[in-house]
Amino acid sequence: MPTTTELTENYLREHPSIKDCLKKGIINYSKLARKIGKELGIEKKTSMEAILIACRRFAVKIKKEEVLEEKILTILQQSTLEIKNKVVVVIIQKRVPLEIMERVEKKVRKTEGLWYLIEGTKVFTLIISEQDLEVVKNNLKKEIIKTSMGLALITLKSPEELETTPGVMSYLYSLLGDQGINVVETMSCWTDTIFIVEEKEVSKIIGLFRFSALSK
Repeated sequence: MPTTTELTENYLREHPSIKDCLKKGIINYSKLARKIGKELGIEKKTSMEAILIACRRFAVKIKKEEVLEEKILTILQQSTLEIKNKVVVVIIQKRVPLEIMERVEKKVRKTEGLWYLIEGTKVFTLIISEQDLEVVKNNLKKEIIKTSMGLALITLKSPEELETTPGVMSYLYSLLGDQGINVVETMSCWTDTIFIVEEKEVSKIIGLFRFSALSK
């Protein structure tokens, strides 16, 4: 059975907003201990003092994470942003033979169009430009499950340190999630981090991804 410390730490890690307040030292520990005890239903099984001590120890522990956050921001400040609009995401049955997919890809490549193909367990996710949608439909019409239009492709190009620095993706997702921005698809290729979002979110993302401003 988990200890009071383990239960408390799990709760705090699952509540990023409380974790941030602990990191900044702007929280009432007594109120937090009562809240945790009540929400986890352990106020009668353990003492508030035990939960309080666990909270304070956790706060000391996460202070060390600030160094990592600084490293993440340093990497992101050196990153550049590339944006492409008029992007389409097409979900395709996986039963399509790969040779057909390759044939369609060659046609799209001839127009210097966008082409990203992600293989899932049951479907292919194809990311293309709107200009090439008819080519895809003409060749794969019967196998298309869903088509999403009005999207944009955001590519964040970062230095090589991205590969060995933990927490970068969670930091980016936290930024997007806090602003209610839905990521339709995401993928990465070494130092490139790629997000597919609705076109209407682009201006908001440009503001969010001004990492030099975040560091001040």
